[in-house]
Amino acid sequence: MSNVRPSNMQRITTLELANAFIEEQVALIREQVKSDKVLLALSGGVDSSVVAALLIKAIGKQLVCVHVNHGLMRKGESEAVIDLFQGQLDANLIYVDATDRFLSKLENVSDPETKRKIIGGEFVRVFEEESNKLTGTYYLGQGTIYPDIIESDGVKAHHNVGGLPEDIRFVGLVEPIKLLYKDEVRVVGRALGLPSSMVDRQPFPGPGLGVRCTGAITRDRLQALRESDAILREEFDKAGLTSKIWQFFTVVPDFRSTGVINGKRVFDWPVIIRAVNTVDAMSATVPEIDWAILKKITNRILSEVKGVCRVLYDLSPKAPATIEWE
Repeated sequence: MSNVRPSNMQRITTLELANAFIEEQVALIREQVKSDKVLLALSGGVDSSVVAALLIKAIGKQLVCVHVNHGLMRKGESEAVIDLFQGQLDANLIYVDATDRFLSKLENVSDPETKRKIIGGEFVRVFEEESNKLTGTYYLGQGTIYPDIIESDGVKAHHNVGGLPEDIRFVGLVEPIKLLYKDEVRVVGRALGLPSSMVDRQPFPGPGLGVRCTGAITRDRLQALRESDAILREEFDKAGLTSKIWQFFTVVPDFRSTGVINGKRVFDWPVIIRAVNTVDAMSATVPEIDWAILKKITNRILSEVKGVCRVLYDLSPKAPATIEWE
C-alpha cells in the first residue's frame, strides 16, 4: 500500500465504514504475514492498541506484543493494558517491568531534552533485548498514522518505538492504520470493541510522567504526581468533563513551598493542574472550570497525596506557554 492517501478515500466516520476497513485490513495482513510473526511495541496508547486489536483479529497468536513499563506510566496504566490484551483478548503479551532500570538512568538528570533522550534510548534497548530472545521470522508492527507520514514529508522516518537501530532485523513493516487520521483510528478502535478508556485516551507524551515530574526525577515526587493525576482524572470524569476537555494532567515541579499541616510547618511540593482545549495543538486555551470542582480536587490532593502542601491551576494559554511543562 502506498504512503499517499488516495484523494477518493472515504473518511471513516461510522462503525459500518470502520467494519469494512477492518475486513479489508485483516485480509491484507494475512496476505502479507502468511505464517510469519509480528512484533509490536504496545504502549497502551490509541494507535498501538488499535493496531494490536486489528492484528489479533487477523493473525491471533502470531502477534507478539511487548509492553515496557518504564516506571513513568500513569496510575493503573500497565495493569489496564495487561488485563485487556492478555486477560480479555488472550494476546501473546510480553510484559517488561523496567522501572528500576529507567529511574536509575534518570537519577540526577534535570535537563528535559536529556531526559527524553535517555527514556527513548533505553526503551529501544529494552525492546531490542526482548526481540533478540525470540526465534523465527518477524515483521515489525507499528501504529503509524497518516499525520506521521505528512510530518515526515512522505518518508518513513517515524517509529513508535523511539527509533530502532538498523541492526534489529525484520522482514518488513506492518502498518495497517497508516492512512488514517486520529479520529478515524478511534472509530476503528470502537468497531474492534476496545473500551472507551483506551480509544478516547488523551495524548500522552512518549517520556510519560518523566516530563511532568519536572527537573531531576525522584521516586517520591513521581508517586505524588501519579496519585494527584489519578485524583484529577477521577474527579473530572465524575463531573462529566473528560469528554469536554482535550487534555488535562498534573505537574509536580522540583521545588518546595512552605506550608502548615496539622499545626506543624512543612516544606513540601506544589501540584499544578493543567487543562487545555485545542483543535490542532498548535494553540490552546484554558477552560474555565467550576470553582466547586477545583476546590474538591484541591482538598482531595492535599488530604490524600503525601508530600504536597499547595495546589495551583495553570491559566497560561498556548502561546506563550506550551501544553506540557517540559
